[in-house]
Amino acid sequence: MKLKTLTLASGIAVSAASPAAAAGTPPTHTPAARAAGPASTEAALAARLDAAIERAIAEQRIVGAVVLVARDGQVVYRRAAGFADREARTPMRQDAIFLLASVTKPFVATAAMRLVEQGRLRLDDPVTRWLPGFQPKGPDGTSPAITLHQLLTHTAGLTYDFLEPADGPYHRLGVSSGLDRPDLSLEENLRRLAAAPLSSPPGTRWGYSMATDVLGAVVARAAGKPLPDAVKELVTAPLGMKDTAFSVVDRRRLATPYGDGEPRPQRMGAEHSVAFNGAQVRFVPGRLLDARAHPSGGAGMAGTADDVLALLEALRGNGGLLRPDTVASMFKAHVGPEAQTQGPGWGFGYAGAVLVDPASARSPQSAGTMQWGGAYGHNWFIDRAKGLTVVALTNTTFEGMTGRFTTDVRDAVYGP
Repeated sequence: MKLKTLTLASGIAVSAASPAAAAGTPPTHTPAARAAGPASTEAALAARLDAAIERAIAEQRIVGAVVLVARDGQVVYRRAAGFADREARTPMRQDAIFLLASVTKPFVATAAMRLVEQGRLRLDDPVTRWLPGFQPKGPDGTSPAITLHQLLTHTAGLTYDFLEPADGPYHRLGVSSGLDRPDLSLEENLRRLAAAPLSSPPGTRWGYSMATDVLGAVVARAAGKPLPDAVKELVTAPLGMKDTAFSVVDRRRLATPYGDGEPRPQRMGAEHSVAFNGAQVRFVPGRLLDARAHPSGGAGMAGTADDVLALLEALRGNGGLLRPDTVASMFKAHVGPEAQTQGPGWGFGYAGAVLVDPASARSPQSAGTMQWGGAYGHNWFIDRAKGLTVVALTNTTFEGMTGRFTTDVRDAVYGP
């Protein structure tokens, strides 16, 4: 993603994020699952997606992937391909568990919205109602109020360490992005975050940030229990999820993470850095296996493609988890397309980027599509107008999140 700053017509500024064969032969894929419908249509979809996945593996851009496509609530494509562990030659499996990184965010946002529906949170609540000590100072030296709405829309004036210079305050203070530092407690990480100056006054600028980590702490406080228990009670248990949590429920199924590299992705070690947008993003893949690690609301979960699909389908189809009006508010572009949160034409809702202008985005997706990804190599989108939900989880950072693989999968879903 490229980052740049633009100014909205209202005067609000926004920060925008915008071949050799594989070693050995990857395992053959699991046959695509097809729901009832025109056989030729589903066969064509499978052929296009198979080609996109196989090309990415053959060109060594990704190591392995699980891709699911649902149309009108029915899974019409399912594939596990490549390796969960390339060196051990372990095939990717459909129920592989991935480190989800920012795919955690829609889980925490949904938990927050359930608390809003229950009257236990309000979108205009100041964060200090729940976290009295969280009072970062603005550019003018004061501590302005930050609301839950601003946390959900990433307009709170926070940022990430990998989006600031190497000598920036998050680096100096040792703030954890939720991808590293298993030694920090949640309270200590929030203390460090609050000690860093805001990059802009709350409500004036879009900037991808650690806002969902703060939101997770608010959810925990409002629910009266640790964030993992709150998300389980509010989201994963009602949807029948057994494999997705703030821990790895079955280490035997954990996909080994890899980082972009030449001539092929590099297996991540205990600590690993991958270049992104001119900066280095630091990963500690074993973080979720460390009991000391705090539950990061923005990046701290692990889970399966099927569980991610279950959450997104509940949002797409108003699946009983939230009221239709609440779902509509999550899909609303509260931040306009001037923000270019995933390039031209994209704004931002409560759980991801929202497509406002498909022509500007040069996307086949419908207006109103919500989309986001995860740093360990994931991408998802919900096109409610076409009844489509797509989940593509890989074990390759960052190709599986922002590389050619993501657009190849998207274009294969929509076809010629």
